[in-house]
Amino acid sequence: MTKGGMESVELFTTEGKGRGLKAQKEFLPGDVIFAEPAYAAVVFDSLTHVICHTCFKRQERLHRCGQCKFAYYCDRTCQRAAWLNHKNECSAIKRHGKAPTENIRLAARIMWKVEREGSGLSEGCLVSIDELQNHVDSFGEEEKKDLRTDVESFLEFWPPHCQQFGMQYISHIFGVISCNGFTLSDQRGLQAVGVGIFPNLCQANHDCWPNCTVVFNNGNHEAVRSMFHTQMRIELRALSKISPGDELTVSYVDFLNLSEERRKQLKKQYYFDCACEHCKKQVKDDLMLAVKEGESKPSADTVKEVTQFSKDTLEKINKARMEGLYHEVVKLCRECLKKQEPVLGDTNIYLLRILSIASEVLSYLQMFEEAADYAKRMVDGYLKIYHPNNAQLGMAVMRAGVTHWHAGFIEAGHGLICKAYAILLITHGPSHPITKDLEAMRVQTEMELRMFQQNEFMYYKMREAALKNQKIQVMPEPSNETAPSLFHKKE
Repeated sequence: MTKGGMESVELFTTEGKGRGLKAQKEFLPGDVIFAEPAYAAVVFDSLTHVICHTCFKRQERLHRCGQCKFAYYCDRTCQRAAWLNHKNECSAIKRHGKAPTENIRLAARIMWKVEREGSGLSEGCLVSIDELQNHVDSFGEEEKKDLRTDVESFLEFWPPHCQQFGMQYISHIFGVISCNGFTLSDQRGLQAVGVGIFPNLCQANHDCWPNCTVVFNNGNHEAVRSMFHTQMRIELRALSKISPGDELTVSYVDFLNLSEERRKQLKKQYYFDCACEHCKKQVKDDLMLAVKEGESKPSADTVKEVTQFSKDTLEKINKARMEGLYHEVVKLCRECLKKQEPVLGDTNIYLLRILSIASEVLSYLQMFEEAADYAKRMVDGYLKIYHPNNAQLGMAVMRAGVTHWHAGFIEAGHGLICKAYAILLITHGPSHPITKDLEAMRVQTEMELRMFQQNEFMYYKMREAALKNQKIQVMPEPSNETAPSLFHKKE
């Protein structure tokens, strides 16, 4: 079964796993298997005034909708593109007196689309919105309570002159959002800014070691009158060679967790027991729990004690980060590393988590030399654990490269930036803003490296002047969020 734009993909059903997607032809790493625009999407409540409601890009100055005073857009182009989906929302917000929460807004957008087009197959969709799984029957007491609250709020917001839907159907839509809502990120891919529904993507099953990745592309609205105009969409991209008939899989969770933790997370959020090879055989768990080898191998009790100390420290770090106490974060990281280093192996996840936080916060505080040392160790550990074409690995290597550049380690910085560029070419593609930024950095560091090798003294003089001009960005303020996960789960 194929549908417009989905010719390379087949929908199939298996015992136990339900529906899935299969390749109809061969794909190589970096190939786009399909691109899919959102069926419906909304910006998170906390960011409605800083993110464009059409392309989900973060912009300094946005135009506000003059009618509802709620929606914001990059420019008239984005505002016009949004009108079909915003029209009903706009009058409903005015009638209601205020905008409801993101969940209600997303459910309303879905139901206005159903009202406009019917609930059958939309163009280019392999499944209809009615066929998506809602898992309402698996909800626990707390989730059922949240569902009832959402349904009540929705009924208060939904205009009386619009098509009226039954309680069961409204619950179905909220269930669909709960387990199929896809996280949308800003154009730099660093912050989760919204949630959308992509029916075709929802059919791709999970594997902890997948053959595909999903990237959100905000599109190019500036070129609206040219052939280069592209709309906001997700892209399913191949990570490894895929043969015709192979199932297409994506990972719903970060691999940098023990198999037992990943399985718990998948069960809690997506209501299934992961039976992938990596979970069944606990592949790489030994690396993630590695301890120092050699003559002075620590005792099991020492390992247990240091692991618990690491978990406690991570909680303290989170609290300090939330309060913006970055020097306190650095102090906690240094203390923890002192305890970890004689006991835990280089790929131990507790060590890697502390190294990651330390390098990010020290970079923000512009203590680049120490940050670079931690970033290098973090990347060395990640390279042994992650799939070689993992997007989060690529982003971590990029961060490490920029940190090395700031520290004046130009050769190591250039090497890491090249490595990150090779990964992100596959995971994000050459036209993604992150890849373009990285390509500019690669060219710049290559030029600087050549200059450095020819005349070191002259290079440092020019670098001093260039730093005042700041070509490569200083690190952003550390985020308290983890990297955006694939699917958005309401907390």
